[in-house]
Amino acid sequence: MTTSSPASRPATNPWIAYRQPRPAARLRLFCFPYAGGAASVYRGWGDELPAEVEVCPVQLPGREGRIRQPPATSMDALVAAVEEGLAGELARGPYAFFGHSMGAIVAYELARRCRDAGLPEPVHLLVSARGAPGVPDDEEPIHDLPPERFRQRLRELNGTPVEVLEHPELMELVEPLLRADFRVNETWRPQPGEPLSCPLTALGGLADEHVSQADLEPWRDATRGPFHLRMLPGDHFFLNSPTRRDLLAVVARALLA
Repeated sequence: MTTSSPASRPATNPWIAYRQPRPAARLRLFCFPYAGGAASVYRGWGDELPAEVEVCPVQLPGREGRIRQPPATSMDALVAAVEEGLAGELARGPYAFFGHSMGAIVAYELARRCRDAGLPEPVHLLVSARGAPGVPDDEEPIHDLPPERFRQRLRELNGTPVEVLEHPELMELVEPLLRADFRVNETWRPQPGEPLSCPLTALGGLADEHVSQADLEPWRDATRGPFHLRMLPGDHFFLNSPTRRDLLAVVARALLA
């Protein structure tokens, strides 16, 4: 991983959106979105987390302000690009990762790449709504389904706004991104390697029909550090629910313990 000095680091980084700078913060929390999601998923987290935490929502290519950039179609390509894009940021001091669903494995793989590059691991890794590495995924792969079946499955998964699904022009715009993200998510295969050493917290939704508590438990094998499992109110997208404050309370306690 290459690094840049503070003097050479650009004033803005396209990989981070909606950041509220906190120069006195103890650490920065890099947040990775779910498949089809964008940095705006984490907009407002900075207002709800303690001042000791600077929230850095990660903006992946192909969405919002980066919509003209092609999205990655493999986990290796995506994590390599994220590693390069955040290199200077990660060299600045203590940091933590939070990832939801697809974002959880992006965060996990990035933490391993940092470790393998000889850099400090995150001070905490929080993985949300994603089964642990090695847990079989019984869901039907959808990234290469015919258009009608693909959109039907999106409705069933309940992660794409209805106004997008019912708007043909919007769907034409976002469908390539969704298919690319689902390809990344569905074709990822964890590679053997030493466990991390950092604390790891796995989070799940009590009403999640896709990821169970049993799917989350094996995350304890991904680290030699302390492991915690927390189940929260809500379904697979509990981070978007009215009970988001429960999630943020767990995040705050994990980061500032």
